Amino acid sequence: MNELLMTEEMAEADRRAVASGVPSLTLMENAGRAVADEAAKMVAPGSRIAVLCGPGNNGGDGFVAARHLKERGYDVRVACLVPLDKLKGDAAEMAKRWMGDVRTSIPKDLNSDALIVDAIFGAGLARAPAGAFADAIAAINAARGQGARVVAVDVPSGLDGTTGQPAGETVVTADRTVTFFRKKPGHLLMPGRALCGEAIVGDIGIPDDALAAPAAAQLAGSLFHAVENDPVSWRGTLPLLKRDGHKYTRGHALVVSGPAFHSGAARMAARGALRIGAGLVTVASPTSALPENAAHLTAIMLRPCPSARALSEILEDKRKNACLIGPGAGVGEDTRDLVLSALKSGAATVLDADALTSFAQEADEGEGSVGFGFTGAVRPTTNHPETLFAAIKEKPERGVVLTPHEGEFKRFFARLADLPSKLERARAAAKESGAVIVLKGPDTVIARPDGFAAVNANAPPTLATAGSGDVLAGFVCGLLAQGMPAFEAACAAVWLHGECANGFGPGLIAEDLPEMMPQVLKKLRAGT
Repeated sequence: MNELLMTEEMAEADRRAVASGVPSLTLMENAGRAVADEAAKMVAPGSRIAVLCGPGNNGGDGFVAARHLKERGYDVRVACLVPLDKLKGDAAEMAKRWMGDVRTSIPKDLNSDALIVDAIFGAGLARAPAGAFADAIAAINAARGQGARVVAVDVPSGLDGTTGQPAGETVVTADRTVTFFRKKPGHLLMPGRALCGEAIVGDIGIPDDALAAPAAAQLAGSLFHAVENDPVSWRGTLPLLKRDGHKYTRGHALVVSGPAFHSGAARMAARGALRIGAGLVTVASPTSALPENAAHLTAIMLRPCPSARALSEILEDKRKNACLIGPGAGVGEDTRDLVLSALKSGAATVLDADALTSFAQEADEGEGSVGFGFTGAVRPTTNHPETLFAAIKEKPERGVVLTPHEGEFKRFFARLADLPSKLERARAAAKESGAVIVLKGPDTVIARPDGFAAVNANAPPTLATAGSGDVLAGFVCGLLAQGMPAFEAACAAVWLHGECANGFGPGLIAEDLPEMMPQVLKKLRAGT
């Protein structure tokens, strides 16, 4: 049940269900009942509930919900924002089955209702709400601000279910959203996730085989091509400890350090790789940072690495099977050379932060980030991202994972930055680069080059702290070292990263994340 359906994919699933013999009226009846079930959990018995219906099938769902709530003893009033004779098809039929009054304008006293059912617009809204519709949305939000609770049908009115973006300036903020059959990306992508509140999936009778692809279809052998990131998707590839295993069977992760005073990010990444299960972890350090790295590292080994050539020599040892470059590395030619050396090796490679910015279309001369809160001189560069993409696509074996946040993405994938959906941006970047993309944020998207993607939804706000992304990159590297495929390793690392933060709670700093990993892995493997 973790598949995500775009608006048009959900419409196709509906069509297939009807074609298989499920009456469309039955689907609408079940949808309205699901909304009523959730509404009844949100307020006390007998409470006053307002149901605001729009012109399409969402309005039909609203009429069904109103009928079921009234039958359960709630004080229900219905407003339809279009004349009843303008309703069509199933929505018109469900309006006829409602045995109460129907207001033709927005109730003036919505704030006196305990609950408002937003059944105005669904996920396929093509333009910004205007006129009476915009007024109704504003009235719902005003009533919510005064204590009324709001449950939205499918998506909050005014929200695009595919992109998670408002269609205009006016959008409902809901406490709970009831969608049907499967979630849509907009339920997980920001700001949609915040606007939806708690997203509930109702079973309305669409058979699971509605997702099966026809013979001529494409991606992943099914209708859908995105999932919500959770262990269902990758648990089967998670590395397992074996009774006869030893440290050399659990992979050797190599993390490239930045120069003196910029080495902390690499150490945190290395700690993450070790805690997530890599058998051995080595920090490859420039000469200037050897003293400070030696002073801090214990279980993690240290190796001098003064140049890209030295890195190539280190990676000639095939036991070092995963390499991370970027945290605290610095922006410029030296980092570019390190990246290209790593990509020529047989090691799986994670490129984060400065490793990406060093290949950006342009870097302005002056100050720039070198990781872990430090700044330093940025050498101007005319190296294009295509230099990196070519090296990725020529890589002889194993996977490459790029882990940009939105700012790095805009610098590195400048042509793609204006695509309307974060999901679309990540997919396009994966296709263009040939790498798995981890587009970070509160709604991290993981995409592979064939377009399949996962949207993560378990990251708490406490992860917005210095060094958090460095630890995440280390988690990815540690799983790659253990032989996990690149896409699954990225998905698992992102989810585990979020769970570590959730388990720790307020006051989290980046150093806490690796120390939470044993507890999170124990619960995951126990199935709790």
